[in-house]
Amino acid sequence: VQLVESGGGLVQPGGTLSLSCAASENIFNFNAMGWYRQAPGQQRELVAAINVGGTTTYAESVKGRFTISRDSAKNTVYLQMSSLEPEDTAVYHCNALILSQLYWGQGTHVTVSS
Repeated sequence: VQLVESGGGLVQPGGTLSLSCAASENIFNFNAMGWYRQAPGQQRELVAAINVGGTTTYAESVKGRFTISRDSAKNTVYLQMSSLEPEDTAVYHCNALILSQLYWGQGTHVTVSS
């Protein structure tokens, strides 16, 4: 399984950014897919996840600002981010869970700064 993230970059506070995670196989093969982030000197944390049934989960810090979605035709999961804050600066990683096996993408950098 390969996961390739894209869409990161530099954005001003209050701005929006959309991340994509393209999977090498049918995303409905996965029990769940999610976005994690890791800021410098901090542990990786869950940002948002979506399971095979479509149920979504969000970190409290991003609720109401971020939206996870998927397009099965493109085998892609998205993270739409709005009202971005400097605290959202991190490397964002996509992951996929099949039974007990986790797969990770290489990550994409998001920097929120004026």
